[in-house]
Amino acid sequence: MRTQTYKVNGMHCASCSSVIEKTFKKVDGVQSVEVNYGTEKAKVSFDPSKTNPHALSKHIEPLGYSLEVPATAEEMGMSESEHAAHLGLNQSKREKLAEVRDMKTKVFSAIPLAIFAAIVMGWDILAQYGIVPEMNYVVKEFFHHLLPLMATYTLFVVGKPYLFGFYRFLRYGKANMDTLIGIGTVAAFLYSFAVTAFEETLRPFINVDYQYYDVTIVVITFIALGKYLEARSKIKTGDAIEKLLNLQAKTALVIRDGKEVEISVNDVKHGDLIIVKPGAKIPVDGVITEGNSFVDESMVTGEPMPAQKKTGDIVVSGTINASGSFTFKATKIGSETLLAQIIKMVEDAQGSKAPIQALADKISSVFVPIVLVIAFLSLSAWLIVGSQYLGFSQALSFGLVSFVGILVIACPCALGLATPTAIIVGVGKGAKEGILIKDAATLEKLHKVDTVIVDKTGTITIGKPTLVDIQNQSSLKNEELISILASLEKKSEHPIAHAIVNYAQEKRMSLFEISDFEGIKGKGLKGVIKDTEYFVGNAKLISDLGIAFDTAQLDEFTSQGKTPVILATKDRILGFVMVADEIKAESVQAVKNLHFLGIKVVMLTGDDEKAAKYIASLVGIDDVVAHVLPEDKLKKIQELQAQGRIVAMAGDGVNDAPALAQADVGIAMGTGTDVAIESASITLLGGDISKLTKAIKLSKITMRGIKQNLFWAFIYNIVGIPLAAGALYPFFGWLLNPVFAGFAMAMSSASVVSNSLRIKSKKL
Repeated sequence: MRTQTYKVNGMHCASCSSVIEKTFKKVDGVQSVEVNYGTEKAKVSFDPSKTNPHALSKHIEPLGYSLEVPATAEEMGMSESEHAAHLGLNQSKREKLAEVRDMKTKVFSAIPLAIFAAIVMGWDILAQYGIVPEMNYVVKEFFHHLLPLMATYTLFVVGKPYLFGFYRFLRYGKANMDTLIGIGTVAAFLYSFAVTAFEETLRPFINVDYQYYDVTIVVITFIALGKYLEARSKIKTGDAIEKLLNLQAKTALVIRDGKEVEISVNDVKHGDLIIVKPGAKIPVDGVITEGNSFVDESMVTGEPMPAQKKTGDIVVSGTINASGSFTFKATKIGSETLLAQIIKMVEDAQGSKAPIQALADKISSVFVPIVLVIAFLSLSAWLIVGSQYLGFSQALSFGLVSFVGILVIACPCALGLATPTAIIVGVGKGAKEGILIKDAATLEKLHKVDTVIVDKTGTITIGKPTLVDIQNQSSLKNEELISILASLEKKSEHPIAHAIVNYAQEKRMSLFEISDFEGIKGKGLKGVIKDTEYFVGNAKLISDLGIAFDTAQLDEFTSQGKTPVILATKDRILGFVMVADEIKAESVQAVKNLHFLGIKVVMLTGDDEKAAKYIASLVGIDDVVAHVLPEDKLKKIQELQAQGRIVAMAGDGVNDAPALAQADVGIAMGTGTDVAIESASITLLGGDISKLTKAIKLSKITMRGIKQNLFWAFIYNIVGIPLAAGALYPFFGWLLNPVFAGFAMAMSSASVVSNSLRIKSKKL
């Protein structure tokens, strides 16, 4: 099976997605299909031996849609990077803008006609109540001949999509929102045209003074205006992708044949040496080979402070070199880079469907046929029952108003936009904050989480040994003590030795020359500095030297998860330092914030129980399970789930893969470069646990937005349809004019999109 995502052309409304889905599901070889109206994309899983994208497109072309199937790199004789450049990453954005410009031209050409028609209609209504004088005969006749011309332009030029929807319904039996508008406005136009053309012939049977050209003009203009505002807003909902695309550098300054050459980023090859000057964007991922600088990684990791970079450090495409020049070697190019992975992940997530959308989709798919039935039943009821009380002429007039009003107000557009627009904005906002969400289902699930399981190393703690404490028992200054230690440890490959050396380098301490260096297996090392022999190691090494020391103090530090490194001469201890995996600065506040949201925090670790409990007590974690293997973590999650808890697991995404997969929501603590995108539903760039609280808040805000959207979309239709049908006419004499129905329908879609856009402004 192959799963591909394709851009769908020709989608005009929410029910289009269900029409396309139903059509594809009937095709032999298609396993599953997901069409998203918000992103106008179709994700199709199909058997390539039975069907292909071109064949799939042929199935929906008669219905007015098509799939954009780009030629593959192989078919075009290009490399993958050349092909990506050829396609243009923001091509769909350009197409969308062109479509919006076309809509704008048509809408703005129709607005003066609609205003004119509304004035004529308003004058007519007000004249009936004696508020304004009736039009004189010449003016009335002028409008009588002008309105049909205006309605013809509006229906056949501006209303072309709705006419096509009507045609598609007649030919293929496939109905969508355009069908409803098409049938309603065509009915109003044809009735009015018949009355105009055969006025004298029809006068004995019906009231020929009532015509509905104004309804055709104003309804189509309102709905086209709503569609334009909706399309314009939808472009805004996806601006997170555009901003990510804009992060990509267009060129790179590489060293070729000993010279600096500026080339397109698509021409960069693995192993190229790239020079980055102050203020320049880093074009691809790589490792610094020369120089040092501070790099602004905020647009990728969400961290505001520039990160210090030196030789051997990793740099990421799209980040900005704040100061200093450096040279780095390209290790990841094109689609391999972190930025490319982020863009793909955000696109996929924005195109996916949340489970809550299934309800809206189900209703949208049956909604149109039901509305058509209600509209025809309403017309019939007016003609059969209304004729007995109002006379045939008046009943036909009211029946037509109800028929058109129901078809116009019942469009399920707001319903179809409710979920995808909120998801698009929510996922985009997450990406800006350094929270990568894999799919919409995850975003929905996250707001229900009541238990968060965290791994200790790399999640609560930094994940690498750090010098955390100095105990000086000599007359030496602390700096001198560390310089001697670091000088000796520089010869060692042990991770603890690196922690001491890094500390000395960060403090810019000078190191000494070492002679007669020797490693003592399992205990430490020794060496001579300025004619003095020094020993560095553990308690066993000091014991072997026959030096007395306080073991209780060392045991206390060890129980806290700290490793003592002792510095001594032949006859006495000079001091010792403590090396530990330091707690991240943000961990304490992050756990407090999770507690504030009513979430229980459990720490699972393979470390010693005493050390784990000490760390947990510092951070405020509720429960600790120590000495666990990856499979034990999996069992603990299953145990909590059996108790009915909704569990999120935050880990490093590599050795925690089984647990991340089992959890209701798996959260990978990405380091900002090596992101475990595949193993988790959510990746927190930079490995910042405080983003976990933000992710949960984002989920709650997005779900609240979706529920608000669905509520208003449902209420709007529940109230609007009976009102348009004339259910209140016998009691209050109220009948909803199709013009107001069109305005309400257009505004409902625009309001749903606007409500979704509010998510952008919410503080996490």
